[in-house]
Amino acid sequence: MAHFQIKDLNFSYPTAKGKKSLDSVSLSIEKGEYIVLCGKSGSGKTTLLRQLKSVLAPHGKKSGEILFNGTPIEQVSQRDQSARIGYVMQNPDDQIVTDKVWHELAFGLESLGCDQKTMRARVAEMACYFGIQDWFHREVANLSGGQKQLLNLASIMAMQPEVLILDEPTSQLDPIAASDFLNTVRKINLELGTTVIITEHRLEDIFPYADRAIVMDGGRIIADDTPRKIGKLLYEQKNHMFAAMPTPVRVFFGADGTGDCPLTVREGRSWLSRAYPAPQVTAFPTEAPEEDVENPALSLKELWFRYEKDSPDVLRGVSAEVPVGTLYAIVGGNGAGKSTTLKAVCGICKPYRGKVKVFGKPVEKYKSAELFGGCLAMLPQDPKSLFVKKTVREDLAEMTRDQKKIAEVAEICEIDGLLDSHPYDLSGGEQQRSALAKVLLTNPKLLLLDEPTKGIDSFFKEKLAGILCKLKQQGITIVMVSHDVEFCARYADMVSMFFDGQILTTDTPRRFFGSNSFYTTAANRMSRHVFSMAVTAEDVMELCRQNQEARV
Repeated sequence: MAHFQIKDLNFSYPTAKGKKSLDSVSLSIEKGEYIVLCGKSGSGKTTLLRQLKSVLAPHGKKSGEILFNGTPIEQVSQRDQSARIGYVMQNPDDQIVTDKVWHELAFGLESLGCDQKTMRARVAEMACYFGIQDWFHREVANLSGGQKQLLNLASIMAMQPEVLILDEPTSQLDPIAASDFLNTVRKINLELGTTVIITEHRLEDIFPYADRAIVMDGGRIIADDTPRKIGKLLYEQKNHMFAAMPTPVRVFFGADGTGDCPLTVREGRSWLSRAYPAPQVTAFPTEAPEEDVENPALSLKELWFRYEKDSPDVLRGVSAEVPVGTLYAIVGGNGAGKSTTLKAVCGICKPYRGKVKVFGKPVEKYKSAELFGGCLAMLPQDPKSLFVKKTVREDLAEMTRDQKKIAEVAEICEIDGLLDSHPYDLSGGEQQRSALAKVLLTNPKLLLLDEPTKGIDSFFKEKLAGILCKLKQQGITIVMVSHDVEFCARYADMVSMFFDGQILTTDTPRRFFGSNSFYTTAANRMSRHVFSMAVTAEDVMELCRQNQEARV
């Protein structure tokens, strides 16, 4: 018997004016399967997942049938759904309900009425299984994003669910923490036989290991097959979803590879070794960054900051200079102090030592209206914090009365069709785009972006890159904190590594990612034994092309 049997499911939101978010979706999910659900932002992935647990199902017009173990989902009690269907949300903070780690682990079991002996045994087991014992007694508020998401997963698994549903669970994690988290999910599927249904925009760590990949577009399922067949199918159809495929898949087809398509970095490495045993062109030329920056847009000098008097320092001597009209990316692990640095620039966090200068003027000497009225703007990590109105249109109108300007920005950010929607009804990617539109309406000279690619698909990432390039051409300076190493490698002018409360190194993307072993791109890990300083899929494809031409 299938775990979930979905038959002709249709759904539309109350404000959608007849537009279906789910359109005739029929799907069967067997016990123990590992399913990856992919598609553009707003394609209906999250809406479909939420239908699989009644308490999370959005309000709207619905038709069709969902069976869980042969029983209509509406007839499965809330207690059974809570115990047997686990759900991990995109934002770790949205799911945590207690103040201590150990209490969070026990909360679900307490809600189910487990006896104390069973509860203690399961909590201890989960703490050991997930490696939580070292921070078992800590305050939840003091955990990093990766630790919070791991705690959410452990809290759900303590209830021993049959199905684990994950909605973009790594969107706020750094690459290493994301990889560790997804490896844990895979381990749960393999060792415990738990059915896993997961949506992700970063497919590198999950696509190769899935039993099936399901592609959605416009609320419909357009493809359902094994990952290897899906990659080939999307390429042959010239489907826009091919751009979201893992790097080895894109490089293989982009370089006219023959044989079986590689799915993992390891398979890609083996294919490159066979295809290019003695390459004639082996490296991209690299340029060193300019050492001295004249009249920087942003200058940080020896910033020290702590949140509480007796707490450890979060910033420990941060220094950096950002040239005017550049895209400056800051990468590093969760909890390193990257977002705090952006808040220090805005004056939200006031360092007890050090200087912040914006266009040569100390930030404390700016009046608030002067600083945020066209000089500086920030897109925070949580886009919902910018929404204060009932529709996206009203939120944008709060920034300017110029309807033409609003229409232009809405078109640029691809939210024309979302203007009459409530911001909280949008998908994570749509919220991110709407928040970006609101920020751009302030016409800033210095734009601070905290995780701008979080929750957005590969298609809008390219649009976002185009927007950022246009802003740079207008002389606007962009400082971006990001876990998206692929985006930084492709579009940043300079990349800085943040560690232990300070910026350790700054270099060009090619030199920075080309010299790293772990904190680098999939393209670099896949090709470094054949090509050097190739850090994007396009780099690898270009070197493949040059070597093919050299053979002729």
